[in-house]
Amino acid sequence: MTRLRAQDTNVCGVTAAIAVIDGKWKTSLLWLLESGPHRPGELRRRVPEISEKVLTQALREMETDGLVHREVHDVLPPKTVYSLTEFGRELSGLLGPLSDWGHRRLDRLTEARAAS
Repeated sequence: MTRLRAQDTNVCGVTAAIAVIDGKWKTSLLWLLESGPHRPGELRRRVPEISEKVLTQALREMETDGLVHREVHDVLPPKTVYSLTEFGRELSGLLGPLSDWGHRRLDRLTEARAAS
């Protein structure tokens, strides 16, 4: 799904919702930010597989989509902190039931493989 889909107002609601969490890392970042504000370095340590470039891109897209707030403190060295917006917390809460469904699906796949 392209970033343009996240801005398209002529799509169904599910497509519009999925467009803002599309990608490998955004749901993990949402989950981490649920616990409170984090600096980019903290996020990077918690998700070591993500590159700095991809982390920055994902956070910028999430900021553009209104899910995260970026706060830059005027200190040396510069300090940046990301936190969920109210809109991001709302989305994060809605992903809980989807996660539960996903786990049930994985359980079914495991059972089907064990049966064959």
